[in-house]
Amino acid sequence: MTRSARQQSNRTLALKLAGITLAMFGFGFALVPLYEVFCEITGLNGKGVNRIVSAAATAVDDNRWVTVEFLSGSNLAGSWEFRPSQSRMRVQPGRLYSVSYQARNPTDQAVTVRAVSSIAPGTAAGYISKLECFCFRQQRFAPEEQRMMPVRFMVDRALPPELGTISIAYTLFDSLNREAAPGS
Repeated sequence: MTRSARQQSNRTLALKLAGITLAMFGFGFALVPLYEVFCEITGLNGKGVNRIVSAAATAVDDNRWVTVEFLSGSNLAGSWEFRPSQSRMRVQPGRLYSVSYQARNPTDQAVTVRAVSSIAPGTAAGYISKLECFCFRQQRFAPEEQRMMPVRFMVDRALPPELGTISIAYTLFDSLNREAAPGS
């Protein structure tokens, strides 16, 4: 092989490798939005549950009861208090219900947090609708602030009959934009 043919071959290989690298970068960049779409479609990780429903009355299934368990967790530094006002509730599909979560910022810093919900079993995620939820937006807490945060939800009448218990869990995450309290 002549020197110019080898150089041409090396250039072609380098361009192919650069193209593959660029394609891999683009694919990696697109993974997050693709994963979000996948979760919305399948209800994975509770992503399908944050759709807002109208307050219009729907038909209630008076012959069926479903137990909904409420769980809480926190990935926040310090000894945050975060818990549901009740740990379980019996609901009828098609009826609107309310529950509250109590949260307290024990620190001397203002903190903005985000609640992420998950539903178990995963197949139930597409059958939970929320009218109001603190998880729809970030929550700003002043130092030592405590508050009740409401969730208004409904279990869809189309919930498969084998699903008699559903768990709704919320985890608080710090948005990492802290401000020191005055005088600290």
